[in-house]
Amino acid sequence: MRRLVVVGSSGSGKTTVGAAIADILGLPHLELDSVMHRAGWDSARGPEFSGEVAVLAQGDRWVIDGNYSSHGTREAVWPRADTVVWLDLPRWRIMPRVILRTLRRVVTREVLWGGVREPWTNLYSLDPYRNIIVWAWTRHRHVREKYERELLAGAWDHATVHRLRSPSQVKGFLASLGAQADMYPRQS
Repeated sequence: MRRLVVVGSSGSGKTTVGAAIADILGLPHLELDSVMHRAGWDSARGPEFSGEVAVLAQGDRWVIDGNYSSHGTREAVWPRADTVVWLDLPRWRIMPRVILRTLRRVVTREVLWGGVREPWTNLYSLDPYRNIIVWAWTRHRHVREKYERELLAGAWDHATVHRLRSPSQVKGFLASLGAQADMYPRQS
């Protein structure tokens, strides 16, 4: 395992799991949200985003977490990945995570990527592009169906795919990596 991509619905734990994998295997970790979101929530759309991600994906060893397949990650990241970790947790499991995380970020004024913060106004918006809670609720089925189609179409045939459907499966996967960590040379 040298190049791993971690995908899944919002709130599935992509960044947490990606960081844990990177730590266990001694790999650099990239959270795609940190590339996409800019100051003032100005997103690096189109060629700028896909270009930055393509350059980062050219590295020999990495863990990249996030989706953004419609923004070029499918072409830049997936073909180079030797391992896909799909966090396919049920909606009832991810929604409390998204709600609590969002409320924590709003109340504590946590600084996110590019210096942005979750605004209070997003909490009462029903627009999924403004409210991550609504996004997670409305996009969960779409994300699952998209990755099922990709899996069946062979988009990941070149890689080892780990479809993890519960927190216990995630813990077991991370534990197995920890037990085998000496098999993977750490980056110097």
